[in-house]
Amino acid sequence: MKIFETRTAPNPRRVRMFLAEKDLLDGVEFVQIDLQKGENLTPEFAAMNPMKKVPVMELDDGTCIAETMAICRYFEELHPDRTPLLGEGALGRAQVEQWLRWIELFFFLPTGMCFQHTTGYFKDRMNPVREWGEECGRNVSKFFHFLNKHLEGREYICGDQFTAADINAFTTVDFNKVNDIRIQPDQTHLRAWYDRIKARPSAAA
Repeated sequence: MKIFETRTAPNPRRVRMFLAEKDLLDGVEFVQIDLQKGENLTPEFAAMNPMKKVPVMELDDGTCIAETMAICRYFEELHPDRTPLLGEGALGRAQVEQWLRWIELFFFLPTGMCFQHTTGYFKDRMNPVREWGEECGRNVSKFFHFLNKHLEGREYICGDQFTAADINAFTTVDFNKVNDIRIQPDQTHLRAWYDRIKARPSAAA
């Protein structure tokens, strides 16, 4: 089994942390794709994922699965009892799904748009709109405040256990360094949570 990724990109990091928490990293071969050189735009890569994004998982039979959470769900279904990360029971799974959706739409997506539209990193293949990127950055900062308030008195984002919601939020906070958006001194609950997650071995995966 192979996972085609870009090690510095946030989506692949989410998958690596997920696999590390489930102790499944050793069973996967990681193949690096250079996004800036456009290696994800080749016909060969597009055949694996027509959206031309990383990560993409290729199974031993040639089946390809794209999208971060689709890959994570595949491993969760294969190994449901090995450190469950997508919730347990109907309520637990629904709550994690709720948070994954919030983080994706209101935190991760504007983070990516801020990066793409203010840095010009992909200006050879898109039309950056700086004003839109800056607005997305402001929305990201608002979500930092939202998370800080939510984490008061809580060890993890969703429930009493570490879940994929923590992984997705943590990697998004980290990636925002490229947007120069960081945890503020008054965001003490967010800082304490961030430090707890960073101390986990999976954070270095």
